[in-house]
Amino acid sequence: MFLLLISRIQKNKHKYAIEMPIKKTKTYRRTRYLLYKETLIDFEEHFWSFIGSFVGLGLICYLNYHYLSKYDLTLLIGSFGASSVLIYGNIGSPLAQPRNLFLGHIISAIVGVSSYKLLGDYLWIAAPLAVSVSIIGMQMAKALHPPGGATALIAVTGGPSITNLGYEYVFSPVITGVFILFLAALIFNNITPKRQYPTKSFIVFKRILFNKKNQPYFKR
Repeated sequence: MFLLLISRIQKNKHKYAIEMPIKKTKTYRRTRYLLYKETLIDFEEHFWSFIGSFVGLGLICYLNYHYLSKYDLTLLIGSFGASSVLIYGNIGSPLAQPRNLFLGHIISAIVGVSSYKLLGDYLWIAAPLAVSVSIIGMQMAKALHPPGGATALIAVTGGPSITNLGYEYVFSPVITGVFILFLAALIFNNITPKRQYPTKSFIVFKRILFNKKNQPYFKR
């Protein structure tokens, strides 16, 4: 029995001695691949990200400064810059999909305006309340879009040019600006076969929710 036990231990040692280098080799190769992928410079990807964001935001800026500024109106808000990072620079992210883009901004704009109307004299309460409630609203709608928090905050702290708009803020600049960004994203994110917006997973998810009779498979 003692000799049998010793022989088994020796076999196991030999087995582990073989497996350890293999595991180390696999981990090493995986690490090298991840480092290569993360540091890879894709000039075509960067080019279309630049073109899309430049045209989308550029069109908003042109309309804002050449037409709307004459009437003390605005079409440009800071949260559009953050949205551009997502819908042009990280188009595969769930946070960048159309549902998140539109509902995230719309919910946040409504919450922000409502917060200002209720607590406009207490900005130190209205501002964080607008952002916090907008987060909950986006979560409940399954449409989380981080720039929406900025949209809600701007509705409270944007100054007279924004706060005087009231609920018109929801339609312009928010919905109008988001629609322009979305149109530019549809065009420039689908020019090359390497880029697709919305993503396939988003389209497939929408299709499997409804059968041929247009009835949902899953009920909430």
